[in-house]
Amino acid sequence: MITTPQLHHAMGHDLGTERIVILVKAAPHPSRRYQETVCCAGVTLRDDTRHAEWRRLYPVRFRHLNGDAKFSRWDILEYRWHRPKDDPRRESRRVEEQSLAVTGKLPRDGHAPFLDHLLRASYVDAAQRGETLTLVRPKNLSFRWRRKSDAEVAGEKTAFAAASAQGSLLDEPLKAFEPCPYHLRMGFEDAAGPHGMTCGDWETSATFFNWRRSYGEAEALSRLKKIYEETYAEKGVALAMGTVAKRPKQWLLLGIIRMDEVFQPRLL
Repeated sequence: MITTPQLHHAMGHDLGTERIVILVKAAPHPSRRYQETVCCAGVTLRDDTRHAEWRRLYPVRFRHLNGDAKFSRWDILEYRWHRPKDDPRRESRRVEEQSLAVTGKLPRDGHAPFLDHLLRASYVDAAQRGETLTLVRPKNLSFRWRRKSDAEVAGEKTAFAAASAQGSLLDEPLKAFEPCPYHLRMGFEDAAGPHGMTCGDWETSATFFNWRRSYGEAEALSRLKKIYEETYAEKGVALAMGTVAKRPKQWLLLGIIRMDEVFQPRLL
């Protein structure tokens, strides 16, 4: 059984407070130690955006956060942090859950200028730079899905229930987590070639559930396909990707971000 103070134990000295613009909020995963965690990442908010850097936050028990601390993409999030001992990736930060606070939101017209310098030709390009989080402008987006078997869905529900049962008596009980009944995948091309990745973006699965309630399952999937392959592809899109701590050469698709293209003026 875990207690809230366990989430805040010091990993060395407190190294300070940061503010980031949230870009990634992946779907929850069951955790033996924290019940469930959400992979979150963003970019530091600085006066000189050329020096803004990626940050990966852990552990974030998102569904345990109070309403004032719950955040969405483009929110400005402030937190206290320590450098983790068990994760050598330079972007990673261990955060104090009780310090999380939303302090604002990045204006829509500032999205692309703020992030443009972080775009890479491919995740291979990012890896060669020593980066473990990146943004890529994809080509030929293809949204795909495959229904999970009853056994797969049951197994996921059991894993979340087992993790939840380990919670502290001080924590509010969580509503049973409903896993997406489909494997959602995105095909795309970048400078390194064609790829196919499972979509870990929580926003995508949440949108599926919302649209399923309104339009039915088939129409919900059809609408997602149209949004990503047509609307996002036409207006501008970036994929947020990151590595796995225990498998540093493996990259995952963590977020699908609507982001305008930035056209640099032509030099005469």
